[in-house]
This record gives sequence, structure tokens and C-alpha cells, in this order.
Amino acid sequence: MNVLIVENDAGLGGLWADHIRRVGLSADVVQSQLQAVEAMQSDTFDVLIVNLNLTAGSALAVADYANYRLPDTKVIFVTSNSFFSDGSIFSFISNACALVPKGTPPGDLAALADYHSR
Repeated sequence: MNVLIVENDAGLGGLWADHIRRVGLSADVVQSQLQAVEAMQSDTFDVLIVNLNLTAGSALAVADYANYRLPDTKVIFVTSNSFFSDGSIFSFISNACALVPKGTPPGDLAALADYHSR
């Protein structure tokens, strides 16, 4: 099972990837919308973990492209603010399966990715 992490901070993305690999999944890390789209053009992913506050592009555009290109792919959004805390993101993004705070322990994020990759 493949996971694509789209995170501004390469160090944090690498930390998440390490935990995801520990549960038996493969993980790639990119830092922008463009890199995410390129990755989805050359590979398939079961789960995307996307920083909702992406600085290089739009997290919503990444999820929308995934919905078009890989319709079975689930998207876990990570955020550092309270925008969408009312759950409205699930009505805008049909492939969204979770919205978690950026401070979520990496092991918990890996467990979410493992669960939604099945």
C-alpha cells in the first residue's frame, strides 16, 4: 500500500513517513502541489496525507486531482488551524476521510493511514 505525504516541512514529512513505513506501508514525501500531481501521474497511492495549509499550491487542488486521477484514494488532511473544524471539509472534498491537528502523534497518523489504506 502506498502513501503520499504532501507537507511543507520536509523534516516533519520524513518523520511521518518513517512511522508509516513501520506499519508496513510505503511512503513518499513531497512539498508542493506540483510535486504531488507529478507523483500521482507516475504512481498510484491508496492514501494521501496533505497539509491543509500547503504553502506551495493548494491542498484542496491536490485532493481534487486525486479524486479525478485516483478516485479510490483517501485523503487525510492535517491542519494547524481551526478552519474546517466544523467538519465542512467532508462536504467539499468527497475523498476526505480525516481531518487531524498537525500535532497528532506520528504513530496515530500512521495508524490512520494504515486503516484507510485497506
